Amino acid sequence: MRHSTVFPAARVTLRVLIVLNGILGALIFALLAISFLAQEWTWRALGVGAVAGHEGVVTGMRAIMVIGILATPIAYVVLSRLLRIVESVRTGEPFTMDNAMRLRTIAWALLGLELLHICVVGIASAVSTKQVPLRINANFHPIGWLAILLLFVLAEVFVEGTRMREDLEGVV
Repeated sequence: MRHSTVFPAARVTLRVLIVLNGILGALIFALLAISFLAQEWTWRALGVGAVAGHEGVVTGMRAIMVIGILATPIAYVVLSRLLRIVESVRTGEPFTMDNAMRLRTIAWALLGLELLHICVVGIASAVSTKQVPLRINANFHPIGWLAILLLFVLAEVFVEGTRMREDLEGVV
């Protein structure tokens, strides 16, 4: 495994994604700030037009921006914990209690991201108008929810595997 190209590629990819996640969060924050500082320009650029008459859409879009900002640290948790797992596998120590806890943390974070997505869809549906439709992908994807369940189960497998390894080391 130490000679596999998967782990160096995964480490580089995860580090790039961590940086891009931070940049995306900063850009969403900047867009939110600009939406207050240069209202007319911002909303025209986003296709809303004049704010007057579209206050609900503007409020909804700002709420979605806040959710995007909140999602940034949650995505960081997923990416950083996954990077630590990849690094532990590379060093030959994948079955540890730390990795079990990381998997559990990733599962909770992904659950949080899925719930935030539901909030975004709800907000978009509530404030969308014929004049200014907010088209947000509202499709239900069971694979994401299945992945969350899989991560919780895998975390427990890691806990049990770690206990079994520790018991075996105690016997030897």
